[in-house]
Amino acid sequence: MDTLMKILNEIDDSINWEKEKAVIDDRLLDSFGVITLVSELEDAFGIEIEASEMAAENFNSAEAMYQMILRLKEK
Repeated sequence: MDTLMKILNEIDDSINWEKEKAVIDDRLLDSFGVITLVSELEDAFGIEIEASEMAAENFNSAEAMYQMILRLKEK
């Protein structure tokens, strides 16, 4: 989770990642931010985030992202 939080804060340190639950729904991260985030997560965690994973529920919070990462690492 520490690695994820570091990546998130590097992308946008104005978002309170520990508390925010609607990053995508509230449009706190623009499309470029999402693309950057996906690339960073893939590199840092050795995962591939396919189009089917690109859903708001996987990116609305740090916890949701972390759960997605854990699930993808199991594949």
